[in-house]
Amino acid sequence: MSQIALSSYWYLRHGETDWNRQGLAQGRTDIPLNETGLTQATRAGETLAGLFRDGQQPFDRIVSSPLSRALVTATHTHDAIRDMTGVTLPFRVEDELAEVCFGVQEGTPMGDWYEPWIEQGHLLEGGESFDALTARAVTAINRELAAGGTPLFVAHGALFRGLRAGMGLPVNVRLPNAVPMFLEPGQAGWTIHTPALI
Repeated sequence: MSQIALSSYWYLRHGETDWNRQGLAQGRTDIPLNETGLTQATRAGETLAGLFRDGQQPFDRIVSSPLSRALVTATHTHDAIRDMTGVTLPFRVEDELAEVCFGVQEGTPMGDWYEPWIEQGHLLEGGESFDALTARAVTAINRELAAGGTPLFVAHGALFRGLRAGMGLPVNVRLPNAVPMFLEPGQAGWTIHTPALI
């Protein structure tokens, strides 16, 4: 199993979409943020901008998935930091951070197929395996971490499950929409913080 390099980074899942609200698998289907998601993206951006105070700069660039629900969330964060602090961070899109392809399951309820896909390597017709997702996600994160500094990645829930696998953490844990997290390696393993706890 691919492992994430022992370097700290930030992660933000996109805001809510209608398919999130309905419990449907999105995968590569490019579903936009709904009104709640846009509000969440704004709030996340303001929360992160609030960390840029007293000369502090918790992360030095933003790297986003190309799918609109993540890209809009990332843009809100970038713009909130610029507008509230005067800091304009480098911002780029990384195609390898796109959500997993769920194949024929996209647009269907997150049902009995999901756990076997993760835990037993069950293959989805027209989709990507969990191991392939993990390898892709970890490779993309490690390539960015190797550049130095501390990035903020804005991406997806299933992709983060792959990253959890790469950090040796329990994998099948639901990630809430638009809640920023700081991931820090240590001797006892990885710790996940939220801004309120830092």
